[in-house]
Amino acid sequence: IRDEESGYNKNLFCIPKHYEEDLESILIPHGLILDRTERLARDIMRDMGNHHIVALCVLKGGYKFLADLMDHIKALNQNGAKSVPITVDFVRIKSYC
Repeated sequence: IRDEESGYNKNLFCIPKHYEEDLESILIPHGLILDRTERLARDIMRDMGNHHIVALCVLKGGYKFLADLMDHIKALNQNGAKSVPITVDFVRIKSYC
């Protein structure tokens, strides 16, 4: 996203009332994030081949993204030509500095 990008008009989206006054625009729509997450899952499955996948989630902020990513990977595992083992683990970081 370029610095001069103004984003999408917030009136094009359903926004919870408690956020309406705090938002000026939407930079990345939820559907686009889901699409890119699915694409990432496809890329991971392609690049990993038949190797075991170990997913490491940094708590607390990454759990929703990882859950969505794992849902896409599991769907590819169930519906694809190959199935690879997946392990998920979690770490908690005291500081990001």
